[in-house]
Amino acid sequence: MEAPLAERIRPQHLSEYISQSHLVGEQGSLTHQIARGIIPSLILWGPPGTGKTTLAQIMAQESKRPFYTLSAINSGVKDIREVIDKAKQSGGLFTAKNPILFIDEIHRFSKSQQDSLLAAVEKGWVTLIGATTENPSFEVIPALLSRCQVYILNAFSKDDLEALLHRAIETDVILKTKDIQLKETEALLRLSGGDGRKLLNIFELIVNASDSETIEITNEKVMQLVQKNTVLYDKTGEQHYDIVSAFIKSIRGSDPNGAVYWLARMIEGGEDVKFIARRMLILASEDIGNANPTALIMANNTFQAVTTIGYPESRIILSQCAVYLATSAKSNASYMAIGKAQQIVKQTGDLPVPLHLRNAPTKLMKELGYGDEYKYAHDYANNFAEQEFLPDELSNTKLYDPGNNARERELRQFLKNRWEDKYGY
Repeated sequence: MEAPLAERIRPQHLSEYISQSHLVGEQGSLTHQIARGIIPSLILWGPPGTGKTTLAQIMAQESKRPFYTLSAINSGVKDIREVIDKAKQSGGLFTAKNPILFIDEIHRFSKSQQDSLLAAVEKGWVTLIGATTENPSFEVIPALLSRCQVYILNAFSKDDLEALLHRAIETDVILKTKDIQLKETEALLRLSGGDGRKLLNIFELIVNASDSETIEITNEKVMQLVQKNTVLYDKTGEQHYDIVSAFIKSIRGSDPNGAVYWLARMIEGGEDVKFIARRMLILASEDIGNANPTALIMANNTFQAVTTIGYPESRIILSQCAVYLATSAKSNASYMAIGKAQQIVKQTGDLPVPLHLRNAPTKLMKELGYGDEYKYAHDYANNFAEQEFLPDELSNTKLYDPGNNARERELRQFLKNRWEDKYGY
């Protein structure tokens, strides 16, 4: 059976590897380590089709190490132990040339499966390279994460994707025998969503569908052919991000009907329940915030519940939460406030803390005036005493501007009563 195009032109050496110059370019953080053959256990985190597997294979090849691979989708603890035993026999203990164990989609491993890797990584029986499309801070257990370096891979740029297409045309044993003319590439690049593997799969589909001697690639031809061959939901590709985007925007736009529809699309496609719940948890703070603080509690409880329960019952909990968030009052005031504050910090640097706000645990600090003139709020009427809480250079700067909803209108009035004209509430 003929291998797919993406597999046929997979780079074999670092010099052939496209993109990720921050990792493997001339000044890349991994380049020197690969050249010396001293590779730490690491996690490669990035979107689908950005070269995680390819980079792991190149690392093994360039450092002349045995290479073992497991997929978290269909491997259990027994499979992990068998591979580790093989790796121990093929490599010397505590040497720079210990085997590489590559685990694709490591975020799908359970805690017990990840636990079974700890001893092998700790004792140097293997160098672990894990690949994940999800934030390893959430999906990889702390004990394993602390033993690994995390490297982030970026989605391919337009130039990277076009370079992939040209490489395929020029080097692939099958395509280089054909007369292929890239008239237009916009549709190809858009449909790929920055996923190199998906780009090559679509490109191969277009080429194979043509019987003519000269194959002209145009946007119209790409769209016609792809629409006939589109899958319902690809949870590792472009639709994964497009559909969750539509889901979040429906909730933000207060449309429970749109929210539940896109939720159903994700559920039917087998999307990870934790991924859906995590996005709602972020939205509850970013888009609802103090307009309805209960939304964050609801979203957090949903995340905990679906993590415990899983499908099919989780669909009910996810739907309840989505409808609740969609029908809630909305505010991004807290989100905007921290954004403004971070921007000010970047612009102004480490401004000194005013003396009256400083801690004074020692006699010397007290003598220097630390904490002097601080007004303890509970000693005053309404538990409030007007004083300055920002560095002198930022006095009167308003960062939090309450939204126009019932609860935050109350908060605005509360702040106006306390601060009068200081912040302009």
